[in-house]
Amino acid sequence: MYKIDILRRSFRSLLSAKARTLLTAFAIAVGTFALTLTLGASNGARNYGDTLIKNNFDPTELIVSKDKNFFSNTSSSQPQEYNPSFGNITSDTGNVRQVQMLNDNDLSRLGQINGVSTVRPAVSLALQYITRDGQRKYVATLQAYSAYKAPDLLAGNIPNKFPSRSIVLPEAYLSSLGFNNAHDAIGQTVRLAVKKQFDQSAALSSILSGNASSIASSLNSSSNSAELPFKIIAVTQKPSALIQPGSALYIYTSNTDLITLNDFTTTGSANFHKYLSAYIQVKNGTNIADLNAVQSKIKDAGYSAQSVIDTEKTLTQVINVLQGIVTVFGLIAVVASVFGVINTMYISVLQRTREIGLMKALGMHKKDINRLFRIEAALLGFLGGLLGSIVAAVMGTLLNPWISNKLGLGSARLLQFKLSQVVILIAVLIFVAILAGLLPARKASRLDPIEALRTE
Repeated sequence: MYKIDILRRSFRSLLSAKARTLLTAFAIAVGTFALTLTLGASNGARNYGDTLIKNNFDPTELIVSKDKNFFSNTSSSQPQEYNPSFGNITSDTGNVRQVQMLNDNDLSRLGQINGVSTVRPAVSLALQYITRDGQRKYVATLQAYSAYKAPDLLAGNIPNKFPSRSIVLPEAYLSSLGFNNAHDAIGQTVRLAVKKQFDQSAALSSILSGNASSIASSLNSSSNSAELPFKIIAVTQKPSALIQPGSALYIYTSNTDLITLNDFTTTGSANFHKYLSAYIQVKNGTNIADLNAVQSKIKDAGYSAQSVIDTEKTLTQVINVLQGIVTVFGLIAVVASVFGVINTMYISVLQRTREIGLMKALGMHKKDINRLFRIEAALLGFLGGLLGSIVAAVMGTLLNPWISNKLGLGSARLLQFKLSQVVILIAVLIFVAILAGLLPARKASRLDPIEALRTE
C-alpha cells in the first residue's frame, strides 16, 4: 500500500472521531502551551539580562573585592563576629553581614599586577542635597561617570576627559531645580552639599559622660559640611529598564571629584580610604584569555574577582532554575497526554477490528497496519503541539505590552518566541506521540484477520 494512501486513511480515521481526536489533541496542547510559554519567558529573561549587563558593565573590567563573600547574597545561619575594620552589606533578606574592605595598599598592590591597566575604587556617594539659587534642596546620589554606559542625552555633550567640577544632571531634576527644559540647564551652576559621617561611638561616649552639648556643637560646626558649585554640562533622559534599573536619579561627575567628596565625608571615620570593591581595567580585556589570566592573578594574590561572564552565569543560573520548575509542570502535562494517546489509539483499534481484518484479508501487510496507527498517533501529536504553541505565541504576544508595563521593563518584552524552538518542540511531541502509539499499533498489526472479521 502506498504511503500517501496510508496518510489519507489516517486523516479519515481521525476525522471520523472528531470529538475523541480533539480531546486528545487538547490534552497534548496543554503541555505544549506551558512548554512554549516557558521557552518564550526564558528567551526574554536571558535577552533582558544580557542587555542589562551589556549596558552597565564594561566587559574589559573586573570587579574586585578583598572578601570572597562580597559576591555572595546568601546569609550565614551562624552569628558573625563583629570586626570594626570590616564594612557592612545588607542582603536581600535584610540580614547584615560584614566583609573585608580594600584600602590604599590593596589598590596599589592590584595596580602592580601584570596585565592591569587602571584601578578605581567603587564609590557611590549619597549627597546631603543638591540645590541652586532660589530653589529648594533635594537629596541625590552621586556616581562616577563611565563612558562605557553612554547614556542618552537630552542636551549638552560629554567630552572624552570629564571636566572638573562638572556634573551630568538627570532629566528628573529639571523642573525641581527650576529649569524650563534641558537646554536651559546647560552651563548653569548648581550646588552639591556633602556632610561628614557622624562618629556614633564618640557620640555615645559623650552622652554617657554627660557632655551631650559637645555633640550638638559638633553637628552644627561648619567644618562638618561643605557646599560646592558644579557646572551642568549635559542632561540625561530617563533611562529605560534596559539601561540601569533605579538609576533615574543618579547624578554623574568625574571619578576624581567623586573620590574627593567621598574622602571629605569619611575623614576621621573608620571608612576613610576604604572601599567595598574596586573596578580593574584589564589591558586587552576584550581578549577572554587575557581577562581570565589577570583574574587568576588577582585571585592568587588573595582577592576575589568577578568578570561580566561570571555575572552572566550567575544570572543565567537563576533563570535556569525558574525555567526548570515551570518545565516540570509542562512535562507532567505531556506525560499525562501520552496516556491519552495510548487510550485513544487502543479504543480506535477495538472499534476498527473488523476494518483491520478486512484490510488484512485484502492483502494489507502487517507493517502497513502498524504504520497506519503510528501515523495517526503522529498526527495527534502534531495537532496538539501546533494548537498549544500557536495559542501560547498569540497570547504571549498580546500580553507582552501589559507584562512589560507591570514589571517596568519599558520596551523590553518578557516573552520572546523563536520559530526554531517551536518547530523542535512540535517534532519532539510527534516523536513522543509515535512512541505512545507503538503498543496499540503493534496490537492492530497482530490481529488475526479471520478472528477480526468475526467480531460484531
